[in-house]
Amino acid sequence: MSDRLTVSARTEIWPIAGSFTIARGAKREAVVVIAEVSDGRVRGRGECVPYARYAETPEHTLAQIQAAHVEDRALLAAAMPPGAARNALDCALWDYEAKAGGMSASSLAGRSEIKQVLTAFTISLALADEMAAKARAAKDFPLLKLKLGGEGDAGRLRAVRAARPDARLIADANEGWRPEMVVELLAACAENGVELVEQPLPAGEDAILVEIVRPVPVCADESVHTGADLADLVGRYDAVNIKLDKTGGLTEALIMADRARALGLKIMVGCMVSTSLAMAPALILAQDADWVDLDGPLLLARDREPGLTFSGAFILPPPTALWG
Repeated sequence: MSDRLTVSARTEIWPIAGSFTIARGAKREAVVVIAEVSDGRVRGRGECVPYARYAETPEHTLAQIQAAHVEDRALLAAAMPPGAARNALDCALWDYEAKAGGMSASSLAGRSEIKQVLTAFTISLALADEMAAKARAAKDFPLLKLKLGGEGDAGRLRAVRAARPDARLIADANEGWRPEMVVELLAACAENGVELVEQPLPAGEDAILVEIVRPVPVCADESVHTGADLADLVGRYDAVNIKLDKTGGLTEALIMADRARALGLKIMVGCMVSTSLAMAPALILAQDADWVDLDGPLLLARDREPGLTFSGAFILPPPTALWG
């Protein structure tokens, strides 16, 4: 960090409302790491979620942030690998620069001002009847994201569609399908009006996607982290899920979004289960996304104050006291 900026980091634990279940397991709390940069007058903050799937831990993430010696965002990519730690620090620097310069982060990025966006609402993996009941209860959300896991997914899709014939549906298997399931389950998705299927197969084991007809567009998540990964996806995937915790922050995410568009890939902007502080920077990307999945705070038992305001399924622009 430069001589005029100090950096600090801390861990916070936020309880989840009930539990959050995907093909990889269930959890009842979100462990986040906060990075702060300050010149003594102006403070910038960023939030990240260390993810065990990518061999990240809160302890290591804290150590990475505290050991960082970078002067500005432009040097972060060379100084730190993409991932949660770089994301928190990158977003903290965006917040600091916007506040110090008296402008919005979206203006600083050269992007349009943030307007409200429609977010998907996630239905955790469960038995078909339970997912249907949760989908029915989410009547204020016209776009639902269904967590799938392989066996029994066709029944889950039918049950949710019967419960919510009005809803738009996207699905996320979190690498939970096997190759022999793909054709049948993609067909089941098409039959039930699913408009996107996210990461059906494990990263690195998705060659079959080139060989089959995909009746529903397929989106890469675990298979893509930064813009450097995009060229290898063409022909296998139709869309990419851009998450700041994977790219290492907003700086790389903006570059990645532009490259994805140039390659003809559609864009989802996604998140981990975390507070409004983690969502706010992603709203800049969300302005031009095909799908927005930034419901992390809605899955928590409580959010930070001030946080984002949700009007039904719409996320309103962040207050400057939160970020940017």
